[in-house]
Amino acid sequence: MKFGVFYEMQLPRPWEQGDERRLFHEALEQVELADRLGYDYAWEVEHHFLDEYSHSSAPEVFLAAAAARTRNIRLAHGIRQVIPNYNHPARTAEGLATLDLISDGRVDFGIGEGATRSELGGFHIPAREKRAMALEAAEQIANMLVMEPYPGFDGKYFSMPCRNVVPKPLQKPHPPMWMACTNRDTIRVAASLGLGALAFSFVDPEEASKWAKIYYDTIKSDECVPLGHAVNPNIAMVSAFSVHADRAEAIRRGHEGFEFFGYALAALVTRDTVPGRTNLWGEYMAQRGDRTEQVVAEAEASGLSSGIGTPDDMRRHLRGFQEAGVDQVIFLQQAGRNQHEHIRQSLELFAAEVMPEFKAEAQARERQKLDELAPWIEAALARKKVMPALQDDEIPVVRASVSQPKINR
Repeated sequence: MKFGVFYEMQLPRPWEQGDERRLFHEALEQVELADRLGYDYAWEVEHHFLDEYSHSSAPEVFLAAAAARTRNIRLAHGIRQVIPNYNHPARTAEGLATLDLISDGRVDFGIGEGATRSELGGFHIPAREKRAMALEAAEQIANMLVMEPYPGFDGKYFSMPCRNVVPKPLQKPHPPMWMACTNRDTIRVAASLGLGALAFSFVDPEEASKWAKIYYDTIKSDECVPLGHAVNPNIAMVSAFSVHADRAEAIRRGHEGFEFFGYALAALVTRDTVPGRTNLWGEYMAQRGDRTEQVVAEAEASGLSSGIGTPDDMRRHLRGFQEAGVDQVIFLQQAGRNQHEHIRQSLELFAAEVMPEFKAEAQARERQKLDELAPWIEAALARKKVMPALQDDEIPVVRASVSQPKINR
């Protein structure tokens, strides 16, 4: 099993001068620490206009800064908003390739479409068409990363003429592609397109097992036709994260922020909002009250394992996901008002006491999985309808904007 860290850049109100700067710099320090400790992935979201819930509107900038401070950890868009209204596909392709070159081939490319009216309405995106818009753009981004020149495209939601999109990525044919998933249906869609599944729903191992079965059964079926030029057979799931030798202390440090994450997301999707005037944290605290000790008592009584607890709690929690068929667990540690120093301590404790036994098994499990899937992946790639490349005499001339003066001889 592999492990990632996950960033929404949450910033509950009230805001003080310098809070956003502190938030980003602390996150960079955490990614740098995660790299030194041997974590596999750093995932960064892209959201727009979501006060308090996510201030991560330019993940390509954050990931570039992280690339300069790290050596091994993979730098992952989880996700990039690929609908052309957000980001033109050529600009996404250029940014991905540049980051891949700067990072020496450490980029992963998750695609997404947005879910809130604040985002979709802000960019004039019709909610009912967002999936189709995202998939059309993502397929062409993959083509732009591979083809020289890109032949051009005249689609339903965007078009562009023939151009050579440069630079090209270091990873061939392109960085691994993933898709954001929130339920069984989208898990199936991701697998049918040969994309890794980023499961951004908090489910227990029993439900995770059902999701993994749907995913890998679809990969091993005629239904799988890759969107990109490679298949990325992986399923990753997000988990809460706060680790301490004392379970009660782990809960006191991490549960409130984790709970706020879910509260804020639900509020932004289901309720009307007034731009610049949210008070999600204040509302959440008013409803929650001071119930941390109640949560501590319930956890102690039940003995349930989760991502918030002792190293042994985390170990049992992860074994459940591993047995379910999950390939990667992504830790949501930066949420609500979780403190930077506590996050660092959790990352260090997990790396020292839990990670080594999973790391020791990871390579063999990955090799076994890929050997098993190899014929299915080969068959899936054979089903892909590849965009035809242009012959030299078919490449259109781009006319100069100014006529060249004639030279008298």
